[in-house]
Amino acid sequence: MKVIIYTRVSTEEQSASNQLPALEKWASDRGHEIVGIYSENETAWRSGHQSELARLFHDLPKRKPEIALVWSLDRLTREGIARIFELVNRFKAHNVQVASLQEPWTEQAGPMADLLYAVTAWVAEFESSRRSERTKAGLERVKRAGGKLGRPAGSRDKKQRKTRGYHLRYDTK
Repeated sequence: MKVIIYTRVSTEEQSASNQLPALEKWASDRGHEIVGIYSENETAWRSGHQSELARLFHDLPKRKPEIALVWSLDRLTREGIARIFELVNRFKAHNVQVASLQEPWTEQAGPMADLLYAVTAWVAEFESSRRSERTKAGLERVKRAGGKLGRPAGSRDKKQRKTRGYHLRYDTK
């Protein structure tokens, strides 16, 4: 079977290289052929910021994989139940099954899988929301203490921002 791999990390301190060897081993152990690897190295806190995921969907017709393999479902999205079903159904429209290393139940089909997708998506969204609340509380504490938030005045990005994917994401909706 043909497999595409999708990895995502949220910060520059993290590395997709933690996910990739285990995903490659999963495919190899099953005798599957990896036909594409898509690695996202930025936050996907808002829909549309996953340029590699957009590129993956754009490439599906020519790569013709049967499985899309992820480390865990929250690497696809933490935007809740509707969004996870939207993505899973987009894969299904191309006859691609989503498989997750951390959620082995994704290899099974049926109504129980749908229930588990919903529960997993809810937990991921809830976890993301709680993390956001803690961050906002910390920022508010710094402001109350008279601290300054954000970059110093006049500072610039140290590296040029990527533009690849900005156009692709509009092709996937």
